[in-house]
Amino acid sequence: MTNIPYHLGIIIDGNRRWARERGLPTFEGHRRGFNKVKEITKWSKDRGIKILTLYCFSTENWNRSEREVSYLMRLLSQGLNKKEVKRICKEGIKIQIIGQTERLPKYLQKSIKEAEEFTQNNNKMILNLAISYGGRAEIVKAVKKIIKEKIPLNQIDENKIGDYLYTSSLPDPDLIIRTGGEQRVSNFLIWQVAYSELYFCKKYWPDFTEKDLDEVLQDFVHRQRRFGK
Repeated sequence: MTNIPYHLGIIIDGNRRWARERGLPTFEGHRRGFNKVKEITKWSKDRGIKILTLYCFSTENWNRSEREVSYLMRLLSQGLNKKEVKRICKEGIKIQIIGQTERLPKYLQKSIKEAEEFTQNNNKMILNLAISYGGRAEIVKAVKKIIKEKIPLNQIDENKIGDYLYTSSLPDPDLIIRTGGEQRVSNFLIWQVAYSELYFCKKYWPDFTEKDLDEVLQDFVHRQRRFGK
């Protein structure tokens, strides 16, 4: 398949509904969704995708119950333990985290720091995890930095603002997939997705398969990206 997206973003959605419809605890949906993250990383790398950005935990998700948030934090930490990071590193994958990491538990901040440092020289693919991330908050933070650094007004343009975003070193996503049947971007990379192609999948995230990914990529191949021209 040619014309594979260089940068793929995925809005992970449907873990809780997947569990409820099966009479399972909500946590089981999150656990299954966590395992799917491992699979989608491998599938994406095998297909030549160079950057994979996953919306794992939003700034709005902090409003969920303390018990659910605590469980999600532990899941994320498990995914960044030394054994898992070494496995990812062997695949040549670089791990990056975007979001308000200062809000995360200290143990998770430590895991993030170690994972980023351990994989920083890898160049096969970038696994970009959006944790405690919100697109509007990202833009506000960028504007505050620009003001603080007293950047002259005539130097402020789209490129300058882009330099102050979490994704400053990355190209914008070519394709955004959202699972779970909802059709909105939910504060995910709202600056960066201005010209991204969007694909809404009805399946809940734990049910998303390798075949589903191929169908999305095949759909992307046939789209014409005009960028307003």
